[in-house]
Amino acid sequence: MNWNPAGMMEELISTSQKLANGYETLEQIGTVEVGTTPKEMVWQRDHVKVFHYKRDTPPKCKTPVLVSFAMLNRHDVLDLQSDRSLMKKLLDEGLDIYIMDWGYPTKADRYETMEDYIDGYMNDAVDFVRKSNKVDKIHKMGICQGGTYSMIYASLYPEKLQSLTTYVAPYDFSTNSCMLYKWTKYIDVDTMIDSIGTVPGELIDSAFGMLKPSMNISKYLGVMDSLDDKDKLMNFLRMEKWKGDLPAIPGEMYRKYIKDLFRDNKLIKGEMELGGRKIDLKKMTVPFLNVYATDDNIIPNESTLPIMEAIGSKDKKEYPFPGGHIGVFVGGKSQKELGPAVAKWVIERC
Repeated sequence: MNWNPAGMMEELISTSQKLANGYETLEQIGTVEVGTTPKEMVWQRDHVKVFHYKRDTPPKCKTPVLVSFAMLNRHDVLDLQSDRSLMKKLLDEGLDIYIMDWGYPTKADRYETMEDYIDGYMNDAVDFVRKSNKVDKIHKMGICQGGTYSMIYASLYPEKLQSLTTYVAPYDFSTNSCMLYKWTKYIDVDTMIDSIGTVPGELIDSAFGMLKPSMNISKYLGVMDSLDDKDKLMNFLRMEKWKGDLPAIPGEMYRKYIKDLFRDNKLIKGEMELGGRKIDLKKMTVPFLNVYATDDNIIPNESTLPIMEAIGSKDKKEYPFPGGHIGVFVGGKSQKELGPAVAKWVIERC
């Protein structure tokens, strides 16, 4: 290694200047806000709420859409900022959007089950949207874990849905191409839930952080070059605020989620039960759009694609999105291509 004191000093001065500029930029930044597209709460049961996004013009599709995000994170990533908002894009394209907010479960909610979430909260929210709009069926969208739960729901209540769209959702858990799928097959979830009851969000987040540790390092190194650019820094801070907002997971729901899906792969095998009823994917007969990310390092394509052969829908389509798991919601292509394409598909099935 060549010893270059002058070069090292130059690098030190440059880094110090970046930090100084970053401090000045941070002083100009007030509250970091996410989820700013106007909406109003229209329904609540326990810690779960439904919000209705406001529109300035009549929707192109009069049949409303109910969106359900994963319980492991907050839905704000779907509306991170005005130019990086899948929800705003779908609104602009003419859809009437409702979104479920799963809230923040506490230790008192440790006994809430998957039945409570799908047969309870999700079904009640669907019925509310149907009744409010005086329609028999609505469009359903689900993201990641929320997509899996929406698929289960559609298999049980197809008569209530006009269509189903899922994004980066897992269905076949037999793959070991991702560390997440390997870990969850061997985790002692019974001991975990019996010991702590409600699973802290920070515990789940730490597992996701270990899937690709190098990304955590490069992320913070990369922000050094953006410290003097307020817009880029705000983009970074909004994403970090969302990532740090971590709801807890009710223990009994998490127990079934890990054992029936990740460990025993019961859904795709046709062996899963909910409230004593067998989940028959062939009864999911509504039009289906399956959006998956080609470079997803969280939900492998091998986990998402097998659903196409398992369901009973005749009208079904795959949408391969060129990017990663989060890019589906916040990337430039999401705004320019994915949002309009999804809205067009839904509107054609109004």
